[in-house]
Order: sequence, then structure tokens, then C-alpha cells
Amino acid sequence: MGQACGHALLCRSQPPSSEIRGQQVFLRPEESSAPALNTRQSTALSEQLQDALLRLAAVVDARSLRAALRDSIQELLPSTECVCYYFLEGDSRLLSEDPPHELPPEGKIRSIVEQLKRCQCAGLPLPELPEKYRICLAAPLPAHRRAVVIPILDQERNKAIAVLLVGCSPLSDQDEVHLNMLEKHASVACVRVRAVQSSYQRPPPSPSPIQSHNALLNLSVSDQDYCELDHNILQLCGELFDLDAASLQLKVINYLQQQTHSQCCCLLLVSEDNHQLFCQVVGDKVLEEEISFPLMFGRFGQVVEKKKSITLQDISAEERRQLSSMLGCEISSMLCVPVVSRATGQVVALACAFNKQGGQRHTEADEHAIQHCFCYTSTVLTSTLAFQKEQKLKVECQALLQVAKNLFTHLDDVSVLLQEIIVEARNLSDAEICSVFLLDRVSHELVAKVFDGGVVSDEEKEFRIPADQGIAGHVATTGQILNIKDAYSHPLFYRGVDDSTGFRTRNILCFPIKDENNEVIGVAELVNKMNGPWFNRFDEDLATAFSIYCGISIAHSLLYKKVHEAQFRSHLANEMMMYHMKVSEEEVCKLLVTGIQPVREIHPCFAEFTYTPRSLLDDTTPLGILSMFEDMGFINTYKIDLRTLARFCLMVKKGYRDPPYHNWTHAFSVSHFCYLLYKNLGLTNYLEDIEILALFVSCMCHDLDHRGTNNSFQVASQSVLAALYSSEGSVMERHHFAQAIAILNTFGCNIFEKFSRKDYQRVLDLIRDIILATDLAHHLRIFKDLQKMADDGFNPKSRNHRSMLLCLLMTSCDLSDQTKGWKTTRKIAELIYKEFFSQGDLEKAMGNRPSEMMDREKAYIPELQISFMEHIAMPIYKLLSELFPGATELYERVAANREQWTKVSHKFTIRGLPSNNSLDFLDQEYELLQSQGAFGSDDHCLNGCLEDEEGGRAQ
Repeated sequence: MGQACGHALLCRSQPPSSEIRGQQVFLRPEESSAPALNTRQSTALSEQLQDALLRLAAVVDARSLRAALRDSIQELLPSTECVCYYFLEGDSRLLSEDPPHELPPEGKIRSIVEQLKRCQCAGLPLPELPEKYRICLAAPLPAHRRAVVIPILDQERNKAIAVLLVGCSPLSDQDEVHLNMLEKHASVACVRVRAVQSSYQRPPPSPSPIQSHNALLNLSVSDQDYCELDHNILQLCGELFDLDAASLQLKVINYLQQQTHSQCCCLLLVSEDNHQLFCQVVGDKVLEEEISFPLMFGRFGQVVEKKKSITLQDISAEERRQLSSMLGCEISSMLCVPVVSRATGQVVALACAFNKQGGQRHTEADEHAIQHCFCYTSTVLTSTLAFQKEQKLKVECQALLQVAKNLFTHLDDVSVLLQEIIVEARNLSDAEICSVFLLDRVSHELVAKVFDGGVVSDEEKEFRIPADQGIAGHVATTGQILNIKDAYSHPLFYRGVDDSTGFRTRNILCFPIKDENNEVIGVAELVNKMNGPWFNRFDEDLATAFSIYCGISIAHSLLYKKVHEAQFRSHLANEMMMYHMKVSEEEVCKLLVTGIQPVREIHPCFAEFTYTPRSLLDDTTPLGILSMFEDMGFINTYKIDLRTLARFCLMVKKGYRDPPYHNWTHAFSVSHFCYLLYKNLGLTNYLEDIEILALFVSCMCHDLDHRGTNNSFQVASQSVLAALYSSEGSVMERHHFAQAIAILNTFGCNIFEKFSRKDYQRVLDLIRDIILATDLAHHLRIFKDLQKMADDGFNPKSRNHRSMLLCLLMTSCDLSDQTKGWKTTRKIAELIYKEFFSQGDLEKAMGNRPSEMMDREKAYIPELQISFMEHIAMPIYKLLSELFPGATELYERVAANREQWTKVSHKFTIRGLPSNNSLDFLDQEYELLQSQGAFGSDDHCLNGCLEDEEGGRAQ
């Protein structure tokens, strides 16, 4: 970047702007007329071409330009024998100094030059060439040699301002490309040199910016001094390309020492936050560790603020002593000049010159020389420092990213993570020792179980110190980083440990580790900087950034530990639950001892819609499930092991809790209705066998572990189930499915164990979708699609139709109690509202307002039942009868029950349930109407449903 400075400045801006060209160092490839290079060619020539162009970029006079052109040609064209250079003098004279002569005004060479194009020929006329170049350029040349005439053009004037005569081998395409680029940059250099020469030969038409500045400062500098300064500064600028910050400062400081005749110079750089000064180079020495001190150090802060120079007489004895310590010598004179950025107008550095030769004091001319220097070099200096900072920041970011990667791979073990933090912190900061303490808020102590070198063994005791004592305690309390350059002189440091161990603590960097809430959760302590006298500002910044990663990783590791512990507790709870649900071999044998009973032996009407499954004794229901499995052909079709099936049925039965309604009796009734649909509606013509099996198993499991509360209650109470499933919706239904899977995964309970992988996955997917369909919200969402399916006609080949039909069948099974006789329907209403009102009481205890049907003080049961049957139950069975004509009687039974609720509603004079929680009083009206023949003969409709037995078992 330094070469750009040399090109852009151009001799004090004295020549008119129209005469100053050549501001750009490198031309873009698209500006060249050369053919495009392929990747391989570009790679091959890049280094040679860059060197040549950089060489041209640094020239500031005609002599260095001739040398640069000669060297560049010989480097780019290795077969070159000679190079003759002519430079335009005046309007038409082309002069050469090696040897001194002028190109003839007429002749072949002049004719080629006037064409303004490069020409390659078999030789040039002998008389037009000086004797030195005749051997390699004069015609005729052998076939393997050529003479090349290269005019260097001023593009604005369209005129040759220099000419090169080159003797070389015939030019290749690659040579042509080289020369195209070289000509462009040679043109820039020639224009620049001509402009510099013109500025030396005539006075400027107007004062330069520097002269105007000096006039304001009342400085008197002659034009001869200006020319000398310009010449020197341009040479300096030409040397500043491709340098790192330290090397660039060395160049500039050496220049200042020469110009001001000082024993030593340095640059005090101002930090970006304007809080401190730092020095990297003093005289001809690059410091191993930069020196920094507060910006308000004595009068230097005033220099930055007021932008005015100071001398030795302006500083205090203490400041003088500190500067002498930094320089390593006594100070007899000093000049401190602010360096102002031309871009921002802010002070970016202080240029200091010390001990002028001869014991003299520094003068205004010295101040001018320093200002003149930075007028041209401040931009390249600041950009180089910024680039250095960016590189350092890049390395820091890469290191921190690697640290983050390393840390986040050890979240499963806090001890291993802390050990990794120690290693990474020590490596990042080049510290000798590192310790990490975690804050125990309960005991208000800092705890260290991991030390530099390993983890405390189980036999050893962890190290604990009070959280408000010592250096670590101070950092934990204040939450601020603490950088101690001399540990023994710090009041918080306890040196007793050093005295007893022989270890010497020189310096300490202690920083807090905070969580995402900015609360201190730990402290890290770095001891003894290895590659410097103490920890510096960069180490502090690095530690601050590092602590963020530490805090996140430690917090997540502790959270991971808690989650892991919660998982273990959950597994333990599941094991305990499964233990208490465990089915013994004795129970399995007892269930199978009599064999599977034919369904007609259970009851002659067991396979008819009029049968009430709630009339079956509770202990015989598992046997009823086995009988239905057998009658539907599942056991033979899918080769289900009888002991596995028996164990599965008993496990499912034990998986139900005992709320008033959503219990095993309800699950058995729903499963029985599925069996009735299979027997009476010919489901095999509509569904595949595996879909019917999935439907039946879903009916058994659809309310597993129901707690007597609905989805809304789970979400409102923020229950564990809501935490697990609320984001997906259908909280309870997802829990029921999860419990079904848990039973299937229990040893000896997987009735699908002989399924192929494909069928196994499919049956589980079907069970999941069917159980989720028991959420009435899901039913209401798809009802229009179900109606459309019924209107258009069911297509058994359509997977979507079969999927929707399964959902409809599941819902009709779930509400099947409404298709039974009045006494069953009335009893079910009693059980349902007992469960609803229990939930309402819980909601009131939580401070929430329950819905009307859950509130025992507001619910009017007949009205709620009529509304439910009209808007939910009757449309479902109406739709079912449209798809299955054999289901018409179901719809008619639901409609009759709805009518009965209307007839008995006048006897309901209370809200909620009576004090005895029974609706038996409604049967008196029903029996009266029945005795009058209002319902016809209905003896068959209550098969086995004895009222007192039903009431007892339904609980």
C-alpha cells in the first residue's frame, strides 16, 4: 500500500493538475488490449510482472526510471541482449544518456515511433544506431533474433514521451502480454517523472498546501528546502510499499531522525478508543512487547486534544523520567508533534524526536520536517496499522472459533470442559498457569475441582475459598477483569503459597465468567505471561471474548447435566411405573387357562349393535379382547403369539387410570364398537386388513394414562405433558400414543414383532394418526372433507379416502355410548360430568375460570347434552350412515336419545349434578313413557345391561 502513496502525492501539488497524471499504480486487466491469459499463464507470470510493476511504481526521477525499465525488460524477456532508452525532451527531441546521443529526427526508427505502436522487425538501420547497440539491433539480424521498437505513450496527448529499443528473441504471445502491461505502467511512471522534473524547473503558480500551512505557523522555508524535502519524501514513499506496521514505522522513524538530526525518534500511536497511547518502535529497535500508558499521561493528552506541539520544557520531571526509562537514555531535548489523519481530522499518533545532535534544541524547521513527512505518510501509516489490527483480529477470531469448537464438544462432562477451558486459556494468552473456579451461590464459595494438570480425584477434596476474598473473590464480587502487572505489590495477593512452594508469581490476569444473564458463574485466573513482561490490553480483550464462550459452554454443560439427570429420573419413574404395571406370568396363564372363548359364548348378541359392553364383568374384559382378536382373524393372519397378546392386553388394561369416564371400561367399549363395525358394516370392503388391525389396537390404547383432564387444562396448568407436546398440539392424544409405544416396547408385549420392517413402520404410523384423530378439534377440521368424500363416493383405492375413513370410524367408536339405550346414555352423561366438574374445581383452585360445561355451578346438563348430540354426535353417525347403509340404526338411536333428553329436561331444575351425583331420577320419566308404549318394544336394547350392575362397574 506504500507504493500508492508515492504515486498519489506527486511533488507538493505545485504543477497544474492537468499536468499531473499517473495516479494509479496497477491497471485493471480489462483496460489492457492484451489477449486474455489462462490461469496457468497468469500464475506463471504473476511474480515477475508484479516485481516489475512495483519497481516502476517506486521511481521518482529519470535515472531510476531508466534503470527500472531496463531491469523490467530483462526480467520479463529473459532472452534480451540490450535495451536502449530515449526520453522526450521538449516537444520532439528523444535523448538517451547511455551513451549520450539523440535519436535522428528522420528515419525508420522515428517513423515507427510516430505510428505509436510497438513494432518487431529483423533489424534497424545501422546509421540510426549508436555503436554500442549495433551488434544486437542493426539489420540484418539472424532468424532467432529480433529488434523491437516500443513507444511509451502519453495517452492524454497521444504522443510518445519515451522509446525503448530492445534486442531479443522473437516475441511470443506471452511476451506480448507482458509488454502490454509494462507499457501501460511505464507510461504512468514517465508522466510522473516528467511532472516531478517540471516542478523542479519552475516555481509554483500558487502556494502549496504545506506552504500555506507553514504561513499560518509563521514558518519560513525556502523553495530550495521544499525541493529537497519533496525529493526526500518521495523517495521515502517509494520505499513504503509492502511493509508491515513495524517495518514501516522503522522507515519513517529513520527518516525523521535524519531530517531532524535527532539521536532517537518514536511514534506514540493513539488507540481507536482514545483511551491510551502505545509504542511499538523506538529508534531502530522494534519492541518485543509494545509499551502502553493512559492517554492522559501528562501533557501528551493535551497534545492529542489541542493538536499543538510541545517540547521538553512543557513536561514534568516525572514524565521526563518515564520517557528516559522507555528510551534507555537521558533526555536533553524533545519535540512532540501531533500526527493528524487527513481523512478524519483526528490525531492518530504523536511523533517524538529526542536529543538533537550537538546539544541543540529542536527548531520550527524540525517541526515542519515532521509535519511535512506525515502530510504524505499518515494515510499509509494508518491504513497499515488498520490492516495489522485486522490481521490480528482475524487470527484472534480464528483462534476463538477453534476454542468454541473445542469447548462445545465437551458439554457432557463439566470437569472435562473445565480442563479444556484451562488448556485453551493458557494457550491463547501464553500463560504459565491457569485456574478456573465455579461460584457456589448456596455456600457463597468459589469451588475448584479442576486444576492446571488434571482433575481432583474422588479421594481428594475439592478446593474451596470464600467468594469475597483474594483476587478471584474480588473479580467474582465486582464482575470486572483485573490485570495485575506486579503480583507481590498488589494488596489482594497472598504470597504465602509462593513462599512455601518456591514458585514465583510475577503477574496475574483474572477475569469473570458470566452466563447469558450477565451474572458471574465462575472466575478464571491466568498466572505469569510467558512471552512478555505482563499481560497486556490485547490479552484483556482476548480474555473478555474468551470468557463469553466459557460462560455459554459452562451454562449449557450445567444445563445438560440437569437435563441428563432429569432423563435418568424419568427413566427411573418409567421403570417404577412399568414395574407396578408389570404383568406376571401367573396372570398371563390365568387368562389363557380356559383358552379363547367364542364370542357367542360371551353373549348371544355380543356381535350386534344393541349389545352394551359395559354390562360385561371387568375381570372378563381382557378375555373379551382376545375373543374379538380371534373372531376378526388377526391372530392367524399376523401370527400373533397368544402369550404376547395376552400380556399386551393386560398391560394396556393396567395402563389406564381410574377417572369416572376415561378408564379401561371406556376403552373396552370403544374397542367393542370397532369390532361391531367390522362385523356389521363389512369393513374389509373398504379398508386393508392392516388398517383394520391398527384401528382396533388404537381403540384399545386411545386414552391410555388419561388423567381426567383435557388438553386445555394441560396447557393452562403448564403440566409436564404440555411441556412435552404443547408445541405440536393434541397434548393428551400424543401422550396416549407415547404410552402405547412404551407398552409395545416392553419385553414380551410387542404383538407386531413378526411384522416386516415396512409393515411394522406402517402399523405404528397408522396407530399414531388414528389416536390423534380422537381429538375432536381434529375431527372438526376435517369434517368438510369427510362430507365431500361421502358426497363424491368412497374410493377404496384412494389412500387419502381410507385415511379419512379411519379417522371417522375412530371418532364414531369413541362416541359409541351415545348409540346405546337411554339408561346407558344417561349413565354415561353422569360419569362424564362428574369428570368435567372435577376438572372445573381444579381450574377454580388455580384461579382460572372454567368453561360452562366444566362448572358445576353453571352447567345445565340437558341443554349441554342436546347441543353436543345435535352438533357433534348426530352429524358423525349421519355421515357414517351415508357411507354405510347398515349404520342407519346407529343414527336413529342417537336421534332417539337426543329426543329423550328433550322430554326429561323439564325435570331438571338445578345446575350441575344433584347432591348424590346421580341422574337416576330421570329414569322414572323414561319408564313411565316406556310403559305407555312410547318407545315400542325395546327389551333387546339393554342386553345384559342391568342398571345396578352397570352403575357399580362403570365407576
